[in-house]
Amino acid sequence: MGAEVGIEQKSEPNVVPLCDILLVLLIIFMVITPVAQKGIDINLPEMVGDQGGPSSGIVLTLEQDLSVKINQIPTTIDLLENELRNIYQTKTDRKIFIRADESASYKDVLRVIDIAKGAGIEVIGVMLERYSTIPE
Repeated sequence: MGAEVGIEQKSEPNVVPLCDILLVLLIIFMVITPVAQKGIDINLPEMVGDQGGPSSGIVLTLEQDLSVKINQIPTTIDLLENELRNIYQTKTDRKIFIRADESASYKDVLRVIDIAKGAGIEVIGVMLERYSTIPE
C-alpha cells in the first residue's frame, strides 16, 4: 500500500454571521430603548413673592392626622371627591396643587391624588416645600 499523506483539517468557526446577528440586535435595542421609556409629566406651581404659594388655583392639604383641607377649609377624605366635583363643576381650569405633611405616608398621598383624578381634575401639581404641622 502506498503511503498516505496526512492532511490535517482545521475547523474554525465562522464568526461573521454571529457578528451580523449581534449588530442587528444592537440596532434593535438602540431603537426600542428610547420608545420604551415612560414617565409622568408633572407641573410645578409658580411661586408668588415671599409667600411660597401657587399664583392661582386650589391647594389641597393633607395633614398629619389624614384630615384634608381645600384652601384651608377642612373636609373629610370621604367627602373629598364630592367637594372637588362641586368646586370644579363651573371651572374650566381643572388644576389643583397638593401639599402633604412630611409625616404623611406615600400611600395616603397617592390616595388623595387618585381621588382628585376621579373628581375630574386634569392637572395635579405637587408642592415641594417642606410642610409640617408639628412645630420644630
